[in-house]
Amino acid sequence: MKKLVAALAAGIFIAGAATTTVSAEEHEVQKGESLWEIADKYDTTVEDLTEINDLKSTVIHPKQLLFINNMYSVKQGDTLISIGKEYDITVDELKEWNDLKNDIIVIGQDLKINGVNVSQEDSEPAEIEEAPKQENETEKQADEKKASVKTEKVEESSEESSEDSSEQSPEGETITVTATAYTAKCDGCSGVTSTGVDLNANPNAKVIAVDPNVIPLGSEVYVEGYGYATAADVGGAIKGNKIDLHVPTKEEAVNWGAQQVNVTVIK
Repeated sequence: MKKLVAALAAGIFIAGAATTTVSAEEHEVQKGESLWEIADKYDTTVEDLTEINDLKSTVIHPKQLLFINNMYSVKQGDTLISIGKEYDITVDELKEWNDLKNDIIVIGQDLKINGVNVSQEDSEPAEIEEAPKQENETEKQADEKKASVKTEKVEESSEESSEDSSEQSPEGETITVTATAYTAKCDGCSGVTSTGVDLNANPNAKVIAVDPNVIPLGSEVYVEGYGYATAADVGGAIKGNKIDLHVPTKEEAVNWGAQQVNVTVIK
């Protein structure tokens, strides 16, 4: 075991627990648009758009969401699990596409996303419709459009609520532990965890030290007030229901102190 630093005292620090938005460039298909027009607009090719969005043909639909590129830039608070949920893909797929040996990712790292899923809210092809010939038909279409917009907003609100709930209540075994905090920035500390993660090179890595008899090393966890993290270290004083959270600075470790928190072991 490589000693990093003793746990420090009192207060609360929440490190990057907020959700983030997708950074890959997106385009919502408008009525009358074609893949060729969209490719020309973003200086890409129809072939690239087809591959990135896993399209079976060049037919697209209004309201369909297309990804222009397949790279994701990691933000503070991101984990492979949260990115996977955002794109509806698995952690194993992310690791395979990016040749990752473990679940550790760092801010600014670019991840390749293959065959991302796109939404299709309108079954009508993106073709230009003829103008209505009678006034009553125009009014009818306007009413239908308002009803459609209202329905879409309700569905979006429901989906966002469901995602927020999932983020707050991840599935898995939940235990209550005493959590302290530590930093790799100390005299005599190697800054390398027992599983080989270099915290000096990755100061924002979400890593916790655990008792392997309680939380297996390598587990993906969700820590109340800290966010998603990886159990990638051990400590001489970390026995039983105790964990030690890695934070970038000594000040943050002091501010965290010792807290009773819930930890959900996701896998």
